[in-house]
Amino acid sequence: MDTLIQQIVSGLATGGIYGSLALALVMIYQATDVVNYAQGEMAMFSTYLAWTLLNAGLPYWVAFVATLAIAFVGGLLLERILIRPVESAPVLTIVIVCIGLLVILNSVAGWIYSYIQKPFPSPFPSTPIRVGNIYFGAHNIGALAVTLLVLLGLYVFFRFTTLGLAMRAAAQNPVSSRLCGIRVGWMLAIGWGLAALVGAVAGMMVAPIVFLDPNMMAGILIYAFASATLGGFTSPGGAVVGGLIVGVIENLVGTYVSFIGTELKLTVALALILIVLVVRPSGLFGRPAVHRV
Repeated sequence: MDTLIQQIVSGLATGGIYGSLALALVMIYQATDVVNYAQGEMAMFSTYLAWTLLNAGLPYWVAFVATLAIAFVGGLLLERILIRPVESAPVLTIVIVCIGLLVILNSVAGWIYSYIQKPFPSPFPSTPIRVGNIYFGAHNIGALAVTLLVLLGLYVFFRFTTLGLAMRAAAQNPVSSRLCGIRVGWMLAIGWGLAALVGAVAGMMVAPIVFLDPNMMAGILIYAFASATLGGFTSPGGAVVGGLIVGVIENLVGTYVSFIGTELKLTVALALILIVLVVRPSGLFGRPAVHRV
């Protein structure tokens, strides 16, 4: 029982990271109807920027906040420079642009920082937290807390602020929003900025676990896709819940299913994607697509 509880809590911690990256995917998808395949590389590059600031001598939380600000501006500029010129093009064109951005960010990070793995510091104590006979990693608990805090901040922003409500309106009905005086183009750009910010949080929380290198988010992005697919690409809250579920399932299957272990855990995410797409394509909390004939 102790092992089960420990694996569930650990799964929730990693699931929170998956959920935050899945939320970034969903935010961009709702704004543009396109999945941003470069989301993981954007998070990775932001994490390298945080590593640079830390090596320059900045305290961790100062570097953390500065990285979020830089990521936000970077995401906004990417939408203005790369996505906006092709926003009226076929969906495949935007997908190719996102894939090109993925390759460019990965290559530039490797060129600047090399492909050698680097340790990334955790702001949380290295001593595990003990509850009875169960030990929890302090970083896992702290990462879950930071992720939930960011998600709570986004919920308050979209639910109770004028700008957040305008962004929701622009994503759901751009034509009516323009008639109401909302600058839809800038709302989409801010959405990209917020998605980059959330991705940066995921990158900085996962880097102490997997080490820092240009390919560190490749597997995490697949888990994020599984989370968004399970929760529903039309439901930001569902993407977060999907991430928590995926994290717990991944840990339990890796622990109790002997032939999977740690080597085949990634196949669990791929299997979840296939099962959800076959059984319930809209996800647990997503809205089914309705087409008029």
